[in-house]
Amino acid sequence: MIFARQALLGTGWVTGVRITQAEGRIASIETGVTAQPDDTCVDTLLPALGNLHSHSFQRAMAGMTEVRKAGRDSFWTWRELMYRFMDHLTPEQIEAIAALVFMEMQEAGYASVGEFHYVHHQRGGVPYDALAELSLRVMAAASETGIGLTHLPVLYSYGGAGQVALAEGQLRFGNDVDRFCTLVDAAGAGLADLPGDARVGIAPHSLRATSPDDLARVLGWHGAGPIHIHIAEQPKEVRDIEAWLGARPVEWLLANAPVGPEWCLIHATHMTDDETKAMAATGAVAGLCPITEANLGDGPFNGQVYLEAGGAFGLGSDSNVNISLTEELRTMEYSQRLRDLARNVMVVGEGSVGQTLYLGAARGGAQALGRDAGEIAVGCLADLVAIDAQAPALCALAQDQILDGLAFAAKDDVVTDQWSAGRHCVSGGRHVARDAIVARYRGAVGALLATL
Repeated sequence: MIFARQALLGTGWVTGVRITQAEGRIASIETGVTAQPDDTCVDTLLPALGNLHSHSFQRAMAGMTEVRKAGRDSFWTWRELMYRFMDHLTPEQIEAIAALVFMEMQEAGYASVGEFHYVHHQRGGVPYDALAELSLRVMAAASETGIGLTHLPVLYSYGGAGQVALAEGQLRFGNDVDRFCTLVDAAGAGLADLPGDARVGIAPHSLRATSPDDLARVLGWHGAGPIHIHIAEQPKEVRDIEAWLGARPVEWLLANAPVGPEWCLIHATHMTDDETKAMAATGAVAGLCPITEANLGDGPFNGQVYLEAGGAFGLGSDSNVNISLTEELRTMEYSQRLRDLARNVMVVGEGSVGQTLYLGAARGGAQALGRDAGEIAVGCLADLVAIDAQAPALCALAQDQILDGLAFAAKDDVVTDQWSAGRHCVSGGRHVARDAIVARYRGAVGALLATL
């Protein structure tokens, strides 16, 4: 039983709420009641978000790329540094880093993660004896932390637009379609060791890392389930795809692939208004990663046009340079304000920006990860987060202002408890396995740094 002084249900705010869980789902909701002796008592209960886009291994290089050198830094110069860092990672280190990342996500209030996983092989591109070795390491980290995992093995066959050969730094990623499908099947077998809410989807990395024929083949093979793809993140990418395929990336994808509600288009940063409206009409989710997009200099999403067209969106932490749900929320809105020289942009018509951001990301994240979550309602997965609305950043606010306070005034330390499909992973603001996870991470990065 969970008792909350107040909770935001799918129907709105209520007080005196007791939630019963069974097999990871919300079995019943009582309102207007008082706490009982055996209840887990919290202040304010919210639906927990899913973090729809993560490259967990990049967490260990946070802070290593913030020194300017000769010339102009960009996403592309950052990528070269990332390749060199990644080339030294061992399976044990990848597992330890992923566990820390997933723990930090849960302490920030996320209940689930979409791990966009493209490091598959050994240094130089030689496969491990178990083709899905590194996918299984990610799954082991998810098992240790209890986070809800949607694992997304990545198809990465080419080094650039036009089927350019993989560069040295990309060899650990590479698979043709046949080997990729074998890898996905092997990763799927690993679900047997995870809770029933875990699942495996697919992620063609980007149009520049695949080809039209390969994309069609893998989509035909995949069937149902989440499909994620990077799209239109950088102006150079847009120019390269247009020169090769004769259309801009989003324009080409919508015309040549069955994009629909199972799809998540990551970044989709550089779109025309027409592309933005067309993408919204598909029912696909825009996977937005505001902190990483700011850190890499990607540019802001076309947010207002997309919302006005009814588009679905969710949030991800991508490079994991700073894992913070509250920072993702406010950076999303602030990117729009800085571009438009306006305030309160990410809302249609009139209303609360914080509510639009939080509840929109809750629904969109659940959709993108294939989870029956995103609201507190009977039958949904018990993906829940409790915050302390008595904290100084929130205590002056009325109920209908709490999500505005969370998005613009609070830090993640207002999170007190978190459940992933009913698994009580964070209590008193700390992950239940924090000490062991942090100790193993420190050991792993210590060994990694000795090799750099």
